[in-house]
Amino acid sequence: MAEYSLDGRTVIVTGAGRGIGRVMTEALSEAGANIIAAAHISDDFPELEAACAGNPGKVHSLTADIRQAEDCDRIIAAAHDTFGGLHGLVNNAGLTFTYIWPDAFERKEWIENKRFPPFYEAEDEIIENVFATNFIGADRLARRAAPHMIAQGWGRIINVTTMYPTMTRPGSSPYGPSKAALECATEIWHKDLEGTGVTVNILNPGAGAATPGLAEAVKKMSRESETPFVIDPILFREPIVWLMSDATNDISGMRYDAKPWDASKPAAEEGERIGTKAGVLLSYMPDS
Repeated sequence: MAEYSLDGRTVIVTGAGRGIGRVMTEALSEAGANIIAAAHISDDFPELEAACAGNPGKVHSLTADIRQAEDCDRIIAAAHDTFGGLHGLVNNAGLTFTYIWPDAFERKEWIENKRFPPFYEAEDEIIENVFATNFIGADRLARRAAPHMIAQGWGRIINVTTMYPTMTRPGSSPYGPSKAALECATEIWHKDLEGTGVTVNILNPGAGAATPGLAEAVKKMSRESETPFVIDPILFREPIVWLMSDATNDISGMRYDAKPWDASKPAAEEGERIGTKAGVLLSYMPDS
């Protein structure tokens, strides 16, 4: 973790209280970055703050709901008011299958076919909340953060989406489409920000992440004949610090999976090995 220094940088991490968000917050603060740790569950903050207490970078916890525009404004303001600037945004907060279908494992679709219920059974409120968190909230924060980054000629926006098959797998709506929207937005933002010094990339688990709730869901979803596709969020440590560092000044519009990342090797080598272009099926589409 000493490969790159983030001293003097301020980074916003959403969904920072647990799972992937917590791991990234700890890693970034250990590398010297000051963190605005935004999450809607404040009960997670004492443990997060204790874990980061001895790190060079400071952590400022902020209870916020990114579905609300005023809360997004507070998050951006907190970066400037608390640490005097803003250099990075990690759009990690998300609502997953366990929120959409809390009773999924007792339903016939799961028992018979190991899949979640069809799209037409989802409730309006659930769909709205998933898109408001997984895409609209991320988009809102990026739109508020980008002008500050452009003005200083340097910035990082890192989005957490999902595996491509999850975007279109039967029963994956509305989660899959919400992440597909963020995937496509990453490609657009990257192009809009060319030449500004602000990069936009994707960092994914590359499998189901062993976070509260989702870990159990993924274990149940794996058939006995298959290898359970669950990864430890700790795999995010090296790639998130690398993507937030000066080493990636010329890297934008890319996606990286944490699952195959080998922390024993130089991050730049792993990034070269693992990275692919961001965007949903863009390789099959003509440039326009």
